[in-house]
Amino acid sequence: MSSIESATDLDPVVLPAIPPVHLSNGQVATLQVADRLQRGKQIVGRFETSGLAGFKIASQGRALRVKMALSMDDVSVSGWHDGKIAGPALPRFVQIRSQGRLRQCVVLKGRNPHARVAFDLAADEIPDDGLICVEALDITEGDGISQDVRDALRGRVAQDGVAGLRLDKIVFEEPPEKDFDPDTLDGCRCETSSFISAGGLANVNRQGPRILRCGMLVVNPVLPDTFGSGERLTLRLGAKAEPVSVIPANWRRVKGELRWLRHATRKLLGAGAPTVEKVFSLRDGDLGAPEVTTKGNIAELSLPGGTGAPLLVLLGRCGGVTPVLESALSRS
Repeated sequence: MSSIESATDLDPVVLPAIPPVHLSNGQVATLQVADRLQRGKQIVGRFETSGLAGFKIASQGRALRVKMALSMDDVSVSGWHDGKIAGPALPRFVQIRSQGRLRQCVVLKGRNPHARVAFDLAADEIPDDGLICVEALDITEGDGISQDVRDALRGRVAQDGVAGLRLDKIVFEEPPEKDFDPDTLDGCRCETSSFISAGGLANVNRQGPRILRCGMLVVNPVLPDTFGSGERLTLRLGAKAEPVSVIPANWRRVKGELRWLRHATRKLLGAGAPTVEKVFSLRDGDLGAPEVTTKGNIAELSLPGGTGAPLLVLLGRCGGVTPVLESALSRS
């Protein structure tokens, strides 16, 4: 009995793309697999829900660096692909995995937020056929996530967080020999570097403090020799009261003015620092009492670096005052 071959002479032969590869279009042969990802023409694609994209890349036995640009827009809602629209008001919490391993997480909230992801793949993680798979999963899905984390996020983040998420661009390239590694970054640049995810930025070129409207942030594993790869991390947190002019002129405005005055008084007395509720490793769970030092209106949170797993920081609620990430310090 002769064997039956699955391929035929009519099947096209797709050669792996040779790095550096910059993809911002889903209509290319390099994108070999699209599971619950609708291919785009001016973007790589849009996820219907938690899904996967597989790219054929010729690594030639070398490590590769993967960079991704993600975003949300008005279509980023559950059921967008079949006309059943239901937009969540809560933040999205999305895992980015590759070759079966969790790499980084992004938290997205607000109008048209953008996020960046960056990670390295070792040579032995890339198969001979060059197929590199990238997954976007809701935090409630997949294995390797501590149940402590999922319990803590219940009610704080949206269900089906990947629905409508855009994969705007993906890059595959060889890692450089050495990256520029500053000691300190301001809050916004922490997020554009993929070290911190705190809701996504509408303007990726913005600099200065980062307002933390989600009440949480994720500290991601970072690339070697880049900011955040040191042994200790220090996040410098402040607080900001919303201007009373943005509050409607009714009883809510009166309450808002009282909160603003209360916060202003606390700052004047040097007691306006935000509180850190909990710190979790997404892999190992609750890390115990947060290591926080308060200096006047600033709280400094000390975290271990190089943990290999994202860290979730939950911030305490303090009477309508919004916490702010002023800056971060990385030390060897």
